[in-house]
Amino acid sequence: MKTHSIFYFVLMISMISFISCTTEEQKSKETNLPAKEAYSVLIGGTEVGYLKVSRHADSLFTDYDYKDNGRGPSIKDTIILNEKGFPVNWTISGNTTFGNTIDEHFQFKGKKATWTDATGSSEASVSADALYIAEGGSPYMAFLGARVLLNAKDSTIKALPAGELKITAMESFKAKADSIEVSLTSYAISGSDLNPTYIILDDQQLFFALISPRFILIREGFEQEEKRMRGLAEKYGAERFQSLQAQFAHNYDGQVRIKNVRIFNPKTLSLSEPSSVVILDDKILSIEAADAEPQENETVIEGNGGTLVPGLYDMHSHMGENAALLNVLAGVTSVRDMGNNNEVLDELIKKIESGVLAGPRITRLGFIEGKSPFNSNNGILVTSEEEALAAVQTYADKGFYGIKLYNSMNGDWAPNIIKKAHELDLFVTGHVPAFSNANNMIRAGYDEMTHINQVMLGWVLDAEEDTRTLLRLTALKRLPALEIQDPKIKETIELMVKNKVAMDPTLGIHEALMLGRNGEIRAGVVDYIDHMPANVQRSFKVALANVADSVEDQEYREAYDKIVSTLKVMKEKDILIVPGTDMGGAFTLHRELELYQQLGYSPAELVKLGSFDMAQYLSHNDRGIIEEGKLADFFLVPGNPIEDIKAIKTISMVSRGGTIYYPTEIYPAFGIEPFTKLPAVK
Repeated sequence: MKTHSIFYFVLMISMISFISCTTEEQKSKETNLPAKEAYSVLIGGTEVGYLKVSRHADSLFTDYDYKDNGRGPSIKDTIILNEKGFPVNWTISGNTTFGNTIDEHFQFKGKKATWTDATGSSEASVSADALYIAEGGSPYMAFLGARVLLNAKDSTIKALPAGELKITAMESFKAKADSIEVSLTSYAISGSDLNPTYIILDDQQLFFALISPRFILIREGFEQEEKRMRGLAEKYGAERFQSLQAQFAHNYDGQVRIKNVRIFNPKTLSLSEPSSVVILDDKILSIEAADAEPQENETVIEGNGGTLVPGLYDMHSHMGENAALLNVLAGVTSVRDMGNNNEVLDELIKKIESGVLAGPRITRLGFIEGKSPFNSNNGILVTSEEEALAAVQTYADKGFYGIKLYNSMNGDWAPNIIKKAHELDLFVTGHVPAFSNANNMIRAGYDEMTHINQVMLGWVLDAEEDTRTLLRLTALKRLPALEIQDPKIKETIELMVKNKVAMDPTLGIHEALMLGRNGEIRAGVVDYIDHMPANVQRSFKVALANVADSVEDQEYREAYDKIVSTLKVMKEKDILIVPGTDMGGAFTLHRELELYQQLGYSPAELVKLGSFDMAQYLSHNDRGIIEEGKLADFFLVPGNPIEDIKAIKTISMVSRGGTIYYPTEIYPAFGIEPFTKLPAVK
């Protein structure tokens, strides 16, 4: 998961530590580092935490903590360094963003490295310098890694548990804080994850910042440079993905014929006879017989009897450039963005629509959050009902589809906010504000409920309990005590039916949260984990929540079953189930749809739900079905998804508005092993 927050946006950063076999040939002068260092963590422009570093003799200590949206990691490292500055003994303690306990140990002795992390214990014999990629640890480890890589041959070093890491210089520039000016160089560290990590060092090769479009860790005193640092991260990511677009996006001249395919028809839940689909520019020109003669100068893509499926929707996205291309490659050609940094998303949409970047078509909801010690730093933050109403007007003026309210919003403001939104023809959804419940939001006028836990918590929490914290996740252990015929449950479901309120359950998150266990491969990734980079595979074996004992284990498992039972009742009552992930989409959307089989959907109904039904729900009459005149948004799979929904997981070709992508060409750039052969093109 790199992926992508689970209930909002979860930033994944590779934490690096190192081992070395010291021989006479490998010895180098010891690097002098400051005795104390301090860094600030900023998310979306707001300072939310810190990283403190200190040294004593040969030991290094870090203290890392931040909180955003009522949650965040708290990590302490204790490292004993050898004369070259490599860790030879390392202990990591603390907790992850969602509360899983960190208790990691690493040791290097002789030529043997041993480590224990959340996935278990391992060891390796090392005959040359190697960098160990920690499963936990603070971002400061990326700095130590950068220094080692800069001194390595070809700026590349073997990594443990597997693979190799490489550092590449990006650019040099200067930064100021008051009267202090520093000379800086930015670098990309790649090889451990789907995308590079961007780090900045000063001219003494000391740590200055670790940057992403939303998360910035920067030297204390230089916080005013945060926006600029975000801009650099956006630029580097854009350059990477623009290069991929230029290299792998196929815009063929003239007509393009996808030959010998069976077309999924969502209106009949069936496949057509073998056919050929002809596209011109961004639309479907015609549907012809499989053996129809191509026109002169047509490009012909051989479908080999596979299935052509309308492009899918991820209805709960927080889109960023890192996920945009991966979504298209997974057949996700449309997404609904549920709240974002408005400026960043503006730029991303411009680049996608101009063809500079690959990405899905984006429908935007405006994020409105109340300001509190627990608020999410996204969208528009408000401190009064008047400011909230003004935010609604702002989003309407900018042409947004709707608005989303969040946890720290004052629930008493909801009726007037929703009334104004509806007067402006805006759709309304969101979390249940703290100290309120789903019934209140439904009565206030929500068109859709976001996250099934947000609905169900109202049945098990006391009025004074605060859902702005991790309680909104950990309290799910109480769900097994519910009976599906409980009057509280029936009341909420009847309100949803009466008011025609849809449900965006993000079931895949709940599967990962409640059924994930340390050392076990998550059920949602079993079909593709072996294709992922080594460190991504490792992350899929780490639980999100802290499961303290066998009692909690059983509580969480039964809670997941209760969620499924509740959603099944909702489906039976004809409440529309809206498939969204909040996990970055792409592969996770395939799993979201697959899980809905537990609610009683057939594979064919799921393909329809994920494409045609969502197009209709959003009034997108130009897509969701493969017909003449519609947008050429569809993908080709070798198998038959109306017999087995898993068939949508192996995609050989995607058309996004007539631009053709072959995932097998592109996945190696992410360290992903392809799933299919390339289709023949002539």
